[in-house]
Amino acid sequence: MDPFSLTTLLAAAALAGWVDAVVGGGGLLLLPALLVAAPGLPVATALGTNKLAAIAGTSTAAVTFARRTKLDWAVAGPSAGLAVCCAGLGAALAGAVPASAYRPVVLVVLVAVALFVVLRPRLGVVALPQRRTRVRVVAVVALAGVGIALYDGLIGPGTGTFLVVAFTALVGADFVQGSAMAKVVNAGTNLGALVVFAATGHVWWLLGAAMAVCNIAGAVLGARMALRRGAGFVRVVLLVVVFALVAKLGYDQWAAG
Repeated sequence: MDPFSLTTLLAAAALAGWVDAVVGGGGLLLLPALLVAAPGLPVATALGTNKLAAIAGTSTAAVTFARRTKLDWAVAGPSAGLAVCCAGLGAALAGAVPASAYRPVVLVVLVAVALFVVLRPRLGVVALPQRRTRVRVVAVVALAGVGIALYDGLIGPGTGTFLVVAFTALVGADFVQGSAMAKVVNAGTNLGALVVFAATGHVWWLLGAAMAVCNIAGAVLGARMALRRGAGFVRVVLLVVVFALVAKLGYDQWAAG
């Protein structure tokens, strides 16, 4: 890899770490950058190498959030535990599911998420603990630890965003609390997928380690900024990321024709 491509990729890793720490969706930046900077790299290896960088960033962001805000471990803990197994399953199935099968579904879900957040301007701005019932806790643990984790193993981009919206909408977390819990679960999904990709030889370890260092730097900055600026800032970033994801997947669907 030439120096320019490597520098660009490391910069993308840092920016992806920042986006992931604030609201998720860093894979939208890092995966395409990796595929462009290393043409000919198998998609599975790109996914595995991305997971190596991402787990470093999400774990760092999770620790940063845990030190500065109160985490709901009764929700985040079981979700993360399930996520390790389910993301691993998704990674094992990644090669068997063509992009054309899931892209339209994810696109519709993202549009629904964007509309949901736009039409409910108070969502996630303040915590609503009265929403945290036993049924809702079980529902969000199943959604985050099974459904979203499986998706992360299969493809990944947008996972953190889905997690944040799930925690705010279902159990009444504000966006900062939701983002904090999302980092814990996302660390679990990254771990489960990474184990599978590593076992099948689909991780470029040296490049992934370099990207991980930059991803950590971006994650620390993003987590501190989210904590300092609060839920309103996270909401704006979330909407920007969702619209970017919609645009990217919409273009891919149109190009696939």
